[in-house]
Formats: sequence, C-alpha cells, structure tokens
Amino acid sequence: MRYAILSKGDAKSEALKHKMQTHMKDFKMIEDVENPEIVISVGGDGTLLQAFHQYSHMLAQCAFVGIHTGHLGFYADWLPHEVEKLIIEINNSEFQVIEYPLLEMIVRYNDKGYETRYLALNEATMKTENGTTLVVDLDIRGQHFERFRGDGLCISTPSGSTAYNKALGGALIHPSLEAIQIAEIASINNRVFRTVGSPLVLPKHHTCHVKPVNHDVILTTVDHVSVKHKNVNTIQYRVANEKIRFARFRPFPFWKRVHDSFISSGETL
Repeated sequence: MRYAILSKGDAKSEALKHKMQTHMKDFKMIEDVENPEIVISVGGDGTLLQAFHQYSHMLAQCAFVGIHTGHLGFYADWLPHEVEKLIIEINNSEFQVIEYPLLEMIVRYNDKGYETRYLALNEATMKTENGTTLVVDLDIRGQHFERFRGDGLCISTPSGSTAYNKALGGALIHPSLEAIQIAEIASINNRVFRTVGSPLVLPKHHTCHVKPVNHDVILTTVDHVSVKHKNVNTIQYRVANEKIRFARFRPFPFWKRVHDSFISSGETL
C-alpha cells in the first residue's frame, strides 16, 4: 500500500504523523507522496481540504482518510488514540470507497479561448475586490434568472452545505445527492431591486453562469484558496464529473455528524 500523510503542522499533529510513519514502515507500507493509493490527513477538516487540493489531479487513483487532532470534523473521523487500529485496517482490509460530489468552477475571460478551471470540496464564493456591492446576472440552463445585488454568492457542494452555506441559511444536503447549492450573501431587496431571496439547489444536469456587471476585478474563493480575476466574462458553476473518494473502514453516518456537530454529542432521548 502506497500512502502519503499530510499534517496540520502543529506539535500534536506532527508527533502523530511521525508515529504513523514508524508503524506503517513496520508493516512494509510504502510512503509515496507523488503517487499514493491512500492519503491520510492529520489535523482537521482544513487539513483534509489542503490534501484534496494537493491531490485533486489524481482523484480517481487515491482515497482519503482523516484523523482529527482538534475538534470533531465532517471529514476527519478517526481519533489520535485509534491510529494503530487504523494502520492495521489499512494493512489488512480492502476498504470501502465512498464518493462525494464536487463543485466545478470555470472562469472565462473576455480574452476569447482563455479560461481557468477549479474544483471545490466545500464551496466557492464570489465577491468584489474592495467590498463594494456585487452586481451579477445569473443564468440557469441558458436562461436569465435574476440580477443579483449584494455582498456575494456562495456555491456549495452537499458535503460543504454544513459549512459557510449553513451560516447563510442554506439547506443541509446529504452527500449522496449530486447537486450544488447557491446561497446569497447579504442580498439587496427593496422596491427597486429584487432577488429570489432563497437558496437554490441545482441537480447535476443544470449549469449556472454568473456574469459580472461593470466589475474590473472579481474575488473568488475555492475552499480555502482566494484568487483575484480580472477581465471576467462569466463564471460557470456545476456539479463536477470528478468525485472525491473516501476510504471507509467503519460507518461514518452523515446525519450523525450533523447531530454531533450542531446539536449535542451527549444528548439522549
């Protein structure tokens, strides 16, 4: 088994990483950061997001597993005291692969033929560079839907629906559903300007195009990565053809994670 380990970088995570490397060497596992079959993140959900972006070019060849050294995460489901058990499972078991949908974002510029493509595990956002009101036209399936005015837009995946999207009042969507969700960030609604005012959930076969109106620079985020774009014509959002693959050695129910994170891990009925 070829593996790679990415650490958050703090003392606890680094110590755990070195401990795992020692044990995995004893099991004759091969550390291969260029071509791993399994990618292990040690830290939290942010560390797994970094691992995803580092290996997003080979999603069909590797699976991810997370160990959290801080708070309970939505992607990191193993505890530090369980690492020896995890290593044994990796060595002895054919793990189950669970696939989650991703968001594809394509930025097309006014220079014809020039575009950049991104994949997001949680969400992508768009705002203006200087914090002024964002004005954009939204097209869905080639038809104009609305002209949005406000602070920005957040487009999330089902697994990312529990993050920024939730804070914006978006719905929580199970990752078995191949969809994306568009949530408004502080939209302007009055007698003159009007948006739908509710999050939109688009299925896999629907595409959204967002066209800036009189903006020289658009600031986008893709998960934890911020990028400024100049001379933007449109930004396209849809469910990506690629998926992230998680290695599962035991059940990790989505709704239990939601309950434990937002309600109470100790609540009993």
